[in-house]
This record gives sequence, C-alpha cells and structure tokens, in this order.
Amino acid sequence: MADTSRDRANQYPAKGFFAALPHAAALGLIFERMEGGQAVMSMPWAAKLVGDPATGVVHGGAVSALMDTCCGAAAMSHPQAGGATATLGLRIDYMRPATPGQTIRAEATCHHVTRTVAFVRAVAVDDDTDRPVATATGTFTVSAP
Repeated sequence: MADTSRDRANQYPAKGFFAALPHAAALGLIFERMEGGQAVMSMPWAAKLVGDPATGVVHGGAVSALMDTCCGAAAMSHPQAGGATATLGLRIDYMRPATPGQTIRAEATCHHVTRTVAFVRAVAVDDDTDRPVATATGTFTVSAP
C-alpha cells in the first residue's frame, strides 16, 4: 500500500490537521516530518501548479503556500507552543525558479517562542540542494501549552 500524506500525518501530533487542509490537498503537499519545532514538507511538480506554461516553472504562490504551511507546522510542533497557529508575518525571498519537473522540498525550524509569538526560518530547494529556490522568515501566533 502506498504511503500517503494522510498516513504520514498520523505518525505525529497535529500533522493530521495539516493533511486535512484543502489547500494542502490541492497542492499535493507531502508531510515528511513535524516534531520538536521542525517540519519538512514537499510539493511534487504538477502541471496544475505551473505559473508559466512556456517554461513549466511552478508558480511562486504555490511555493509561498508550501513555505507558509511548513513554517506553521514547525511553530505548532515546538514544545513551548500550545497547538493551533496563524501566520502573523511571512517574508519570502525567491532566489531562483524551481526546476520544472522536480519536487520542491521545504524545511522549517522554529528557533524562538515567546508567550504569544513563534519565530520560524525556512528554506525551499529542488534537486539542486546547494542553490535554494527560496528562503523565508515568519512569525506565527502561539498560546501556552
């Protein structure tokens, strides 16, 4: 039987929440890891995600949604965070177009949590892991656990 994002979501607390998000399903997000303030998600290339049909490059909005979702998962999984979160601010720096046909993988780390805010950094790469597609920094709401 194939391993699906829903199967993987059942391995970690709160991952089921992300697997059930309609936008995550529409983008084909795969949840690889979510624990201890870190999250890893990937988004396989799909024709429906292409922003420029002439080149086959995935639309920046799809990359943005991947990074925002991954950052939120990292914030939610931090031991000092108390569950649900919402994005307060997210800055994404696009370094280059993702290579057409390749999966984009995001890794996010929640590096600091206050009483009400989590601070997260992320990077998105394709098969060329030495050259990021994009980087992100974000702030997310948290509550006490």
